[in-house]
Amino acid sequence: MPAILEPAARWEQVQDRALAIRKETARVIVGQDAIVEQLLTSLLCKGHCLLVGVPGLAKTLLVSTLGRILGLKFQRIQFTPDLMPSDIVGTEILQTADDGSREFKFAPGPIFANLLLADEINRTPPKTQAALLEAMQEKQVTVNGVTRRLDEPFTVFATQNPIEHEGTYPLPEAQLDRFFFELRIGYPTIEEEEEIVLRTTGRSIAEPQTLLDAAGVLDLQDATHDVPLPDSVVKAILKLVHSTRPDSIHATADVRNYVSFGAGPRASQCLARAVRALALLRGRSSASMEELKALALPVLRHRVIPNYNATGEGITTDAIVEKLASAL
Repeated sequence: MPAILEPAARWEQVQDRALAIRKETARVIVGQDAIVEQLLTSLLCKGHCLLVGVPGLAKTLLVSTLGRILGLKFQRIQFTPDLMPSDIVGTEILQTADDGSREFKFAPGPIFANLLLADEINRTPPKTQAALLEAMQEKQVTVNGVTRRLDEPFTVFATQNPIEHEGTYPLPEAQLDRFFFELRIGYPTIEEEEEIVLRTTGRSIAEPQTLLDAAGVLDLQDATHDVPLPDSVVKAILKLVHSTRPDSIHATADVRNYVSFGAGPRASQCLARAVRALALLRGRSSASMEELKALALPVLRHRVIPNYNATGEGITTDAIVEKLASAL
């Protein structure tokens, strides 16, 4: 039976684990420190992420590396226009036993994993997207009337290519809202790209070490609930989310001019959970305004819907949210 740690010792152990994960990730992934931090934050909050970036920015490598370091079962699905829901969740197959009898047996799909990479999710029809999004929300799948729970932890990191729009099926706003974060991955700096070239074109390539397992990740997820959330941060979260709604008394002139629909209560819930997790990753004793400002953009950018005025004047959602967050 494992020894029961005192709260202070357990807290120190949790923070040591979080620091070790970030260091090990940096051995394989060059740069993208903020993206790695936000992915880990989402994972600790049991949330799903939408990663948007052009090809070749190591999105797949990043997610698979996290899976290996955390000791999680990793699966990748390449979404295509002909992908069916059964290709994701699984199906029943008629099999013949040794005695000649035949029966249907369930063959689980790739969704039965701890960490799932849904590559180019906007390339598959809405029916298949809905099957994945239902599993993300309910943590279960139903095939032929039989419901099967997905193993915990279960997290989906989905990617989108912002370049090509022909032959794609954009996710509607209601389904985008199910993603905890939307992360935009940019190009590396010239110094980072030099390091990438040197690391990946030699004889040896760094391989990540496994530091945790599924039980250890669940323990980290549970520990985020113990991070204090001051009342001042709660009030700032509520003010920020309400200020994105054009009909709110907290809305600024920019929001009234450029926003059609603001963020809903789910955004407040996500921010409250996320600032706790980020404080844990940073070794802080409690959540603060610094964490809130760092996470406002990934939580709100896909939940604030700009209007035609914003589109016509080139005003982006990111610019609106960043201005609101800087005013806190």
